[in-house]
Amino acid sequence: MACRGGCCCSAGRLNADNARFLLLAVLIVLYMLCGAAVFSAIELPTEREAKERWEERLENFTRRHNLSRAELRHFLREYEEASVAGIRVDDIRPRWDFTGAFYFVGTVVSTIGFGMTTPATVGGKIFLIFYGLIGCAGTILFFNLFLERLITVIAYIMKSCHERQLRRKGVLPHNGRWGSGTSEVDSLAGWKPSVYYVMLILCVASLIISCCASAMYTPIEGWSYFDSLYFCFVAFSTIGFGDLVSSQNIKYESQGLYRFGNFVFILMGVCCIYSLFNVISIVIKQSINWILKKLDCRCCHKCQRKLFRSRRNVVMPGNVRSRRNISIETDVVNESDTDGRRLSGEMISMKDFLASNKVSLAIMQKQLSETANGYPRQMSSNSKQNGFSGGVGALAIMNNRLAETSVDR
Repeated sequence: MACRGGCCCSAGRLNADNARFLLLAVLIVLYMLCGAAVFSAIELPTEREAKERWEERLENFTRRHNLSRAELRHFLREYEEASVAGIRVDDIRPRWDFTGAFYFVGTVVSTIGFGMTTPATVGGKIFLIFYGLIGCAGTILFFNLFLERLITVIAYIMKSCHERQLRRKGVLPHNGRWGSGTSEVDSLAGWKPSVYYVMLILCVASLIISCCASAMYTPIEGWSYFDSLYFCFVAFSTIGFGDLVSSQNIKYESQGLYRFGNFVFILMGVCCIYSLFNVISIVIKQSINWILKKLDCRCCHKCQRKLFRSRRNVVMPGNVRSRRNISIETDVVNESDTDGRRLSGEMISMKDFLASNKVSLAIMQKQLSETANGYPRQMSSNSKQNGFSGGVGALAIMNNRLAETSVDR
């Protein structure tokens, strides 16, 4: 956090939202660098071996059929163009019939985007831009509402279980129900589950859906069970590499039932994984707030020591203390009005002066009452020794502070 004027606890403190954003950006970059190093170490040797094998096969093919490298590469480029249009060596289902187009728009609005089907015409590309803009926004809203409904269901179950326990103990009558006169939202207001419970439930639900879907994909698509699990995560998390794509063969056993099951599994999986990502992001935000709080505490301790050493004779009202609270719900740092508003050369700010006058009014009334009753206020020995009179008001507070600092010296 940037420090202005030698103290990060002053008015130059970096805003909490900006600090959270910068810290998250740094952590994401570090996370990406670590991931790049790991994937490079794992996949690079395999890529080099595949390239060597391909070059060897290409050389053998040109020798066997008496073809030049240029002619063969030109033919392979034409096949790549045909592949973009949906042409494959093996027989596959039509890409742009109604069922194929419906599968395509499903990958668009869910932001999966496998890439095995793409529009080839200018009109199709223009329509995709506007269609995806509205469809993706609506689907994201659906995912968010799904998470809200899930939290509501969990809260209702928690409340029902608690009421059942109370009925068993006899505290609540069998026909009674808490919050019966209020709305459902108000009755569930105090039963919001913990973010960790929601995360655990979503993890278990995502794992169950992935395992069941993999058990369906393995015999029908001919994939291994691990590849099926890999496809489930790539599809449900809307990463959508496109190396494995379900329901692409031209014919399946029980084809209608399989395509319906494929649609249901992808829909449920995407909802659960997307909601899980939202919950994990909340946990990450809490962790970032904890890191910022630790860094802020260390910085505050250092600044307080420097401030105590450099400003021993600076007059600061004792009744004015800066308070700093962190709201858990809004993650906003709430600071007092007097925090960071005193200039470096001021002995007392105008707000502190007015606040001390309000406090000193009660002190003055007490002094006058004691004097009228014959109990005059005695000056402290330190004040007498240092020549500072008692007084009242803000001037009295300044004199007392000067007396204290002179004793320290």
